[in-house]
Amino acid sequence: MSPPVGGASIPPGALRLGAAAALRLARASRGMTAPNPPVGCAAFDRQGRLLAVARHDGPGQAHAEAAALEACRRSGDLAAVHTLFVTLEPCNHHGRTPPCAEAVIGAQVTEVVIGACDPNPAVRGGGAARLAMAGVRVRHLSAFMEPDIKALGPECEALIAPFAKHAVHGLPWVLVKQALDLSGSMIPPLGSKTFTDPESIRLAHRLRRESDAIITGVGTVLADQPLFTVRAVDDFEGKIRWLGILDRTGRTPAAYLTAARERGVEPICGSDFTAMVRDLGRRGALQVLVEAGPTISEHVLESGFWDEHVVIRRSTAGDVVERRRRKEH
Repeated sequence: MSPPVGGASIPPGALRLGAAAALRLARASRGMTAPNPPVGCAAFDRQGRLLAVARHDGPGQAHAEAAALEACRRSGDLAAVHTLFVTLEPCNHHGRTPPCAEAVIGAQVTEVVIGACDPNPAVRGGGAARLAMAGVRVRHLSAFMEPDIKALGPECEALIAPFAKHAVHGLPWVLVKQALDLSGSMIPPLGSKTFTDPESIRLAHRLRRESDAIITGVGTVLADQPLFTVRAVDDFEGKIRWLGILDRTGRTPAAYLTAARERGVEPICGSDFTAMVRDLGRRGALQVLVEAGPTISEHVLESGFWDEHVVIRRSTAGDVVERRRRKEH
């Protein structure tokens, strides 16, 4: 069953707006869903009216498609659902929840538009194939002719980049965050823990919120006694993050480790950065944030064992944020 090429069966403008809404909702769940990916879903009727937007909220919770269909059921619109847009290909396997593909088929949805294919090589394409076999019209954003709709495809892929790396390699996405003053130094003035402006502080805390683990060095722990909690923005209720402390000589105070656990941060001490990242991947972390001093940060960047680099650079006109990804991505 070959899907037709061209625009969606619902108005393209409606699809674009609904898909963008699903993406925004899914982005807001980054850091909440591990080891599952963040996923958003939008449901439309035949005329393109947006009936519901939903997301996946974490392990054991309803997947985005099932959540959107349930929202339609509660509002009395389930029978009107014609098209679903989902940021990630619906699953076709049993886990903690039933397969999404079966929920879609059971709701008699006519069409499913997929933002990104499942990156897991063991199941990639299975959900789309199951839907097509059941007579559901399956489309991928990459097949659309409208540039503003097609452009949402790379956004869907970027959304699941940490999950994709973990699914393929068993490793978390490594994000290195640095703040540099006017002289290029990471060291804050004496008596202060930062030199960045309030918006940059909020960005730093958003990066923490989106991460499942933080890696730092024992030097940072001894110098600053950092909390490594999310404070400048709202955190996910009940979220516990791992805190990897690179400490070759066992200098991390026991009192610091105890206090970390009390505030919802689970410390792990080790001596090798690569081994620590691999261990966090085995534990289910999708994204690791490196918040360390200049020595460790530069070592990670030089090693190539990283995926994204965020620099908050102080300037006379205010902070400038620079983001880059390794070219392999």
